[in-house]
Amino acid sequence: MNTGTSCRIAWMLRWPLWLAMLALPPSIALAQTAEAAVGPQLDARGLQRVLDRAEALTPLKAVVVAQHGVIVAERGYRGHSTATPGNIKSASKIIMSTLVGMAIDRGVFQSVEQKIAPLLEEDLPAEYDSRLAQITIGNLLSMQAGLARTSGSDYGRWIVSNNWVRAALAQPFVEDPGGAMLYSTGSTHLLSAALTRATGRSTLELAQEWLGPLEGFYIQDWQRDPQGIYFGGNQMAMSARSLLAVGELYRNGGTTAPGKRLLSEEWIERSWQPRTRSRFSGDDYGYGWFLRHIGGHEVPYAWGYGGQMLFVVPSLGVTVAMMSNDEVPAARTGHRDDLLRLMSAIMNAM
Repeated sequence: MNTGTSCRIAWMLRWPLWLAMLALPPSIALAQTAEAAVGPQLDARGLQRVLDRAEALTPLKAVVVAQHGVIVAERGYRGHSTATPGNIKSASKIIMSTLVGMAIDRGVFQSVEQKIAPLLEEDLPAEYDSRLAQITIGNLLSMQAGLARTSGSDYGRWIVSNNWVRAALAQPFVEDPGGAMLYSTGSTHLLSAALTRATGRSTLELAQEWLGPLEGFYIQDWQRDPQGIYFGGNQMAMSARSLLAVGELYRNGGTTAPGKRLLSEEWIERSWQPRTRSRFSGDDYGYGWFLRHIGGHEVPYAWGYGGQMLFVVPSLGVTVAMMSNDEVPAARTGHRDDLLRLMSAIMNAM
């Protein structure tokens, strides 16, 4: 999907002063917010300096920073804004994880141990490896289904098939279920299909109803597969502010600002529990969330192609969403590493 708002951006050499972002002098603000006791507060002027220097990152489109539920800084670059919808790519996997958690909370799914084969029976191959019957909802969330990947170099072949669910289930096993992590968007798409079959409703309808009370949350557009199932884990258009709202739900322990519970605290704990490790980033991985330490703090984060990022720092009460050009890879070009350094600089702006 092309949202029509992004364009190809020519690469520039990253400025040498970029490294100076990491050396910003810390300051401590002792102002107390409505949500938090006295403690480290992000400094507005320090944040502005960080965001000024971040303009050197040419793929970067928008950054929004919140602490204790209040937006303290935001910036759009090159004609974009934090309210401009963009393709969040695989950062949408945390939306799928959230919907699965909500489905378990509501009794739609039994638990993460529930087997997915009975839910997707009509799309099972006529003859299949017995391990297919062992795959659980949890295996799909943590990318431990064991099926060959439908991401990376295998992505194009998968999405040109006439039935994405059937094609994902027909992949050969390269690991046993519960084994090594095999990052595959086919796994999260199977979750979207399972939710659709279990409820008789589209995943978009469920997202609108279940996440509707979350202030600022809005899905602008979302691609569907040939059978009309919304693409679980990719091709979703949201703004940086909308992505931030999802991070705030997790930071807030599953409740909205007025105190309405949308997601159980138990699900957040499960989602942020390390279950496997990514061979691409070296980070731990939970249920749709990458997990790393930044500046001595535990930071769960979502990562989408091109540099669509959502960071939550519970110990600082901080949530940060970043949007980038979705047509240029972030890992191979070093842009993802730049965004991780940007996040570190934001955390140091105290």
